[in-house]
Amino acid sequence: MELVIGDKNLSSWSLRPWLVLKRTGAPFTETLVRLNREDTPAQIQKHSPSGMIPALKVDGEVIWDSMAICVYLAETFPQVQMWPKDPIARALARSAACEMHAGFASLRGECPMDLSKRVKIDVSQATAANLRRLSALWGGMRARFGQGGPFLFGEWSIADAFYTPVATRIRTYGLVMSDYGDTGAAGAYVETLLEQPDFLEWERAALEDAKAA
Repeated sequence: MELVIGDKNLSSWSLRPWLVLKRTGAPFTETLVRLNREDTPAQIQKHSPSGMIPALKVDGEVIWDSMAICVYLAETFPQVQMWPKDPIARALARSAACEMHAGFASLRGECPMDLSKRVKIDVSQATAANLRRLSALWGGMRARFGQGGPFLFGEWSIADAFYTPVATRIRTYGLVMSDYGDTGAAGAYVETLLEQPDFLEWERAALEDAKAA
């Protein structure tokens, strides 16, 4: 398998399927396309029919959406258990991942992922609403399903891969979840995601790459 990604320091969408692919334990190669350059669209088009990355190349096919990649990997490696076993928890984990995939536009636009950056900002009302939703979502799911481990649904799932870039944004921009309704669970969840070995591997490479880019 070949995963086509953007700059590790900046590409939140690339990080998500990369984390899932790492969980499979299967070998894969990475192909990097530099973002925010004049030739970026042309370079991406060589790999992805949608003109967007990440993209997964496997068996002569190209899967060009982050959620589609993660679903494919979950189905291809069922022994890894990428979703919760309980049907209700599984449905809600998929709902949570899809909400991130389609929503939180203000947070994504106002606080883009940048692992090398640390700055304190005052967010807009729209982004504050996004953060309040995150506090409610994370706190609620942890309270209902978190007994089996430190992740959103206890054990690690694709939902955690989708929220890991959000955790980096919270750190990067000096956001404090307790300012947005968190009573402790959301803040602890952020720390859990940022301490995971696979994420730390990505972050080390991202910081080294950011120096060279």
